[in-house]
Amino acid sequence: MPITEILARNAALYGNDVSLVEINPEIRERHGTTWREYELVETNPANRYRREITWREFDDTANRFANLLMSRGLGRGNKVAILLMNCLEWLPIYFGVLKTGAVVVPMNYRYTADEIKYCLELSESDALVFGPEFVGRVEDICMDIPRVGTMLYVGETVPTFAESYDKLVPFFSTEPPRVHLTDDDDAAIYFSSGTTGFPKAILHAHRSLVCACEVEQHHHGQTREDVFLCIPPLYHTGAKMHWFGSFLTGGRAVILRGVRPDWILKTVSEEHCTIVWLLVPWAQDILDAIERGEINLSEYELDQWRLMHIGAQPVPPSLIRRWKEYFPHHQYDTNYGLSESIGPGCVHLGVENIHKVGAIGVPGYSWEVKIADENGEPVKQGDVGELCVRGRGVMKCYFNDPEATAATLRDGWLFTGDMAMQDEDGFIYLVDRKKDVIIMGGENIYPVQIEDFLRELSAVKDVAVIGLPHARLGEIPAAVIELKPGVECTEEQINTFCARLPRYKRPRKIIFDNVPRNPTGKIEKPKLRERYGAGSLVAEQMTK
Repeated sequence: MPITEILARNAALYGNDVSLVEINPEIRERHGTTWREYELVETNPANRYRREITWREFDDTANRFANLLMSRGLGRGNKVAILLMNCLEWLPIYFGVLKTGAVVVPMNYRYTADEIKYCLELSESDALVFGPEFVGRVEDICMDIPRVGTMLYVGETVPTFAESYDKLVPFFSTEPPRVHLTDDDDAAIYFSSGTTGFPKAILHAHRSLVCACEVEQHHHGQTREDVFLCIPPLYHTGAKMHWFGSFLTGGRAVILRGVRPDWILKTVSEEHCTIVWLLVPWAQDILDAIERGEINLSEYELDQWRLMHIGAQPVPPSLIRRWKEYFPHHQYDTNYGLSESIGPGCVHLGVENIHKVGAIGVPGYSWEVKIADENGEPVKQGDVGELCVRGRGVMKCYFNDPEATAATLRDGWLFTGDMAMQDEDGFIYLVDRKKDVIIMGGENIYPVQIEDFLRELSAVKDVAVIGLPHARLGEIPAAVIELKPGVECTEEQINTFCARLPRYKRPRKIIFDNVPRNPTGKIEKPKLRERYGAGSLVAEQMTK
């Protein structure tokens, strides 16, 4: 079953129910307590604090957009890129592309003009839908991307090199296109996060998207009564594929434009959200705001919030212990996934296994997992190897990159590049990225283990451990530490705390700096290695 059939079914069964809500807290703050009066006179819906659409409107808009694209000759065999911030239009546009039989290509909103051009060319995109935040970047490259023959702009002031999505879409039919889709048809190209270099184009079929719906709903039991709060960027598999569980059951989703702790809690309270997916930094920020007295939980209606889950990165056990102190009734789950396996769920902890916090979990619903050596053979239980997954949600290939595909897909297994181990109870622990392992004097050091240890120190907000070049040892571990606001901590205090670690795991260098993360929460270690690696003053000092 192609995923578009789920949308059509929801529209038929729950047509008048709200499907999507968009909340833009900046507008409320900009207009203070008079935002409701402001909305009564504001003619542009995009400038409103709260917008919503029903399932029928969702499906109708997707059909209208599909018919618009097909009027331009776009359909099966074409690629349509989306470059938008999170907004109410995002998902109807996404499904509209799928309804034509074309491949949808979501793009990272942090891309520079050159990166946008690179990804459009890599994916062989024929059309681009973009918003006001990207006008300058698209204008810089519009003459250099001749293949992109259709450019549609979502917003009021339409640039001269594009057409207006808002003005065109209402004139097209709400009848669904007569396009026959199958599970094996190409559906979407997602880009890898780029934390290890230029992003790769990851091609998925409709079966992968439907697999994500079923896996997520099976793991977290979404019903029509659940309200899912979506905060992460929709271009990434993480946020959207978690929402897919609610999508499968016709549950409502709330798209929040902002990550401030008070905005998150206010939205949960006002929209009666029951499921919230957070990144580690956002959960950390909420807890810090509570402990600084900036947030009073009694001011919010939070009793209906039943599930908090985290993914996209290793989760420090200390964070969950703190979270349960303030939210003892919450179910908790963590999910492991990657864009090559259609996002979250191929490994998950399970709400019943909170006693195993620190593990990424067990094989997800309908997934197989093995931990393999360099030859692809399973390692002994307790030994470290490369995590491999197999299931319906595995990508078809890296688009136009047979060499990378062959290196990653072997005998049906997806080799993730993540190093892991399995304990005696069958729970899998993520040790580190294969490329992030530090080899000091022939000894393998896994940065995540040191990072989890350092996060136990109350002064530490975030930490990243990287390898720095060393003339004798090859590499040594360095800890880049971001302290909590207003908190002081010295290098000597850090070193004293680290005395509890085995000597070879202790950081040889302490660096106080911000820890950069990409929009999906992953630490951007290449940036740190470039800043402090070979050629930097730190590296030069450490090799003496």
